[in-house]
Amino acid sequence: MNIKSLLLGSAAALLAVSGARAADAVVVAEPEPAEYVKICDVYGAGYFYIPGTETCLRIGGYVRYDIGVGDREGLTNVDDVMGDGEHDTYWKQARFTLKTWTGQETELGTLKTYTETRFNFGNSAGDYSGPDGAGWDARNSGITLNFAWIQLGGLRIGKDESVFDTFTGYAGNVIDDTIVPYGEFDTNLISYTFDAGNGFSAVVSLEQGKGLDTLDSYVPHVVGGVKYTAGWGGISGVVAYNSVWEEWAGKVRLDVKATDQIDLWVMGGWGSDDNVTKNFYKLWDGNWAVWGGGTYKFNEKTSFNVQASYDEGKTFGLAANVAHQLVPGFTVTAEVDYYNKAASDWHGESDGVGGILRFQRDF
Repeated sequence: MNIKSLLLGSAAALLAVSGARAADAVVVAEPEPAEYVKICDVYGAGYFYIPGTETCLRIGGYVRYDIGVGDREGLTNVDDVMGDGEHDTYWKQARFTLKTWTGQETELGTLKTYTETRFNFGNSAGDYSGPDGAGWDARNSGITLNFAWIQLGGLRIGKDESVFDTFTGYAGNVIDDTIVPYGEFDTNLISYTFDAGNGFSAVVSLEQGKGLDTLDSYVPHVVGGVKYTAGWGGISGVVAYNSVWEEWAGKVRLDVKATDQIDLWVMGGWGSDDNVTKNFYKLWDGNWAVWGGGTYKFNEKTSFNVQASYDEGKTFGLAANVAHQLVPGFTVTAEVDYYNKAASDWHGESDGVGGILRFQRDF
């Protein structure tokens, strides 16, 4: 009897302990369902929804390596700057560019942003006192914010390139397209573009300028333009007022799609000030300048590009290249340039031949 009672008591004790342990057991929470990134194809390839928002984001950019020789960009290249015959060398630059795009539909239209930041390492395309002061001495040349704008419908605000250049388009598909310069680029601005939807568009832009052309009053630089585009090409024009120097400049451009393989263009510019240092928009020598060129597509991967330019100051430039896509996203471009400058009040007579080999991986 005592043994039976002992056994029953022991069993009851074990059940009690087991129940206490069960009450103290850790309960593992159910895992939250994974939130996968959703593709957003409204604005093109590469966009995805930022989790938890209705904003679409795209991240991209490129890695580039340039090898330059001879005289380029209308400048004497890295050319024996020490006078000892030992510093006539290549111009080389490596660049990493990071780009971001966002898009979102709102009751006031499409809300977009765009940013582009560049990181460079290399030496200068000029002498020791050249644009970045590097001469033949390779170095990091700083980080530049090239674009950072917000756009709602046709309204754009922020850091951009001047509408004087972007609305008519750049001067061809060559690398050195500014042997005869066609306007400055970097500026803060507030612009509005009206698109009629039938090929016609118009733009007005209030701009800050940069350097000596930065606004010094509450009167902005003003740029306005009109454009018509169709299947055969297009025609566009812009006019700009520099409020710092109270000078005008304008450009007219014609684009023609001659065949499925050949695209041609010509552009003319005029400015009220023939002093190149006094107009953010008219940087060519003299009052007028002309640019022209075209692209011939051998096939989907290879094209030939050429640009010629001339201004009233008798500066002549010629650039031609062949661009070939080795594999999707990786392009190699080989270019040859020639320039000739007559003597003027702000520079001596000079000429030169140079070239550049560019490797670029876009992503």
